[in-house]
Amino acid sequence: MANNHVSRRADGNLRAKRKSAEYIQEQRKKRNLSQESLASALLMSRPTYMKIEQGKRELTIAEAKKLARAFEISFESFLEEKADAKTVVKIIGKKKLVRDSQIRISVPQEKADKSRQVLLYILKKVGGKPNVGMTVLYKLLYFMDFDYYEKYEDQLMGLVYQKNHYGPTPLLFEYLIEDMVKNGEVEIIKSKFYKFPQTKYLVNPDVEPDLSVLNGKEQEHIDWELQRLSDLTATQLSDLSHRDVPWLSAEDGKPLDYESVFYRTTETSVREYDNTDED
Repeated sequence: MANNHVSRRADGNLRAKRKSAEYIQEQRKKRNLSQESLASALLMSRPTYMKIEQGKRELTIAEAKKLARAFEISFESFLEEKADAKTVVKIIGKKKLVRDSQIRISVPQEKADKSRQVLLYILKKVGGKPNVGMTVLYKLLYFMDFDYYEKYEDQLMGLVYQKNHYGPTPLLFEYLIEDMVKNGEVEIIKSKFYKFPQTKYLVNPDVEPDLSVLNGKEQEHIDWELQRLSDLTATQLSDLSHRDVPWLSAEDGKPLDYESVFYRTTETSVREYDNTDED
């Protein structure tokens, strides 16, 4: 009886391993990542990585965290073997929803158009830098939006940002990128940055952003943010966003509150406040 119990437990462990292996393989293929690139990110040989996808080798915690980062999903979602929640984006003025999801947002056409031109402008200026991939772009957009709101008490793009494991995520981003790829404005490139898989977005050289959607103050602010932040790595920008009050004060999976910028610490605040005491 004891041998049968051990055998059943071993079979259960094997099924669990295979389930995890299938999930990892599925996530890799969905993102068009190669086994070689993931093996490099995990600092192992390709044959060793293949054992993971075959269910013959378990992951360490450190390796699991690296894979979650490579797949650009939260560590919690990786452990639960699910993708992070996708977003249904409804552009007001257009008839159809873009994709199925648990998160639903409505975006005015004017805001979507402005965000599109800002994203094109950012990619034109810094998209070719080796460090600028999806995560860096997320954080650049976040700081541009929330810093502008703190400085001027007005919205730049006013995008909705969700709190996730790696920092604020702009919910309109994926819709904009897919539409820009479809229109031949942007090309998605899979690359590596210091051995870590990276998703890059390169702008068609014939495409120019329409800067008429920005006033002088807005463009000056965007250029200022790019100058001070665009050379930072994804890890550095994520860590900075994690120390910012809007992210700290939000619940996991919930939108960040723009008003919380007025409670920032000196580390992330970008506005000069009058600290003189009133009589």
